[in-house]
Amino acid sequence: MLQVTGSLTLSAPHAGMHDITGEVVEWLRAQQVRDGLLTLFIRHTSASLLIQENAAPAARRDVERYFARLAPENDGYEHDDEGPDDMPAHLRAALTQVHLSIPVIGGELQLGTWQGIYLFEHRRRPSPRAIAMHLIGE
Repeated sequence: MLQVTGSLTLSAPHAGMHDITGEVVEWLRAQQVRDGLLTLFIRHTSASLLIQENAAPAARRDVERYFARLAPENDGYEHDDEGPDDMPAHLRAALTQVHLSIPVIGGELQLGTWQGIYLFEHRRRPSPRAIAMHLIGE
């Protein structure tokens, strides 16, 4: 059994969902693990990771609008140290995921036909985001 670790540092240009599947696949292929499990973990509290529809941009926009309604800015939050999008970003991250586990079979991520891996940036002025990766397999 082999274990490999790595990290990605990504900067989203703006809030919203950003497809990072290509970067993850590129890293995975360099590891030469045929079968196993890849875990991704974002090391932040105001961004998250999602597996979501990768073909229809309208699906991503609908997800983004849904979370904007669910955790709106300027809703009387006590925590606003970094501005009006601070607490909503934390709430949106809490309601989504900070880690993903994806099976690897035959050297390929076992994502469905219409699935992609997304960095879901919840801040309007994003900073670089670090994603820890752990691959176990053979």
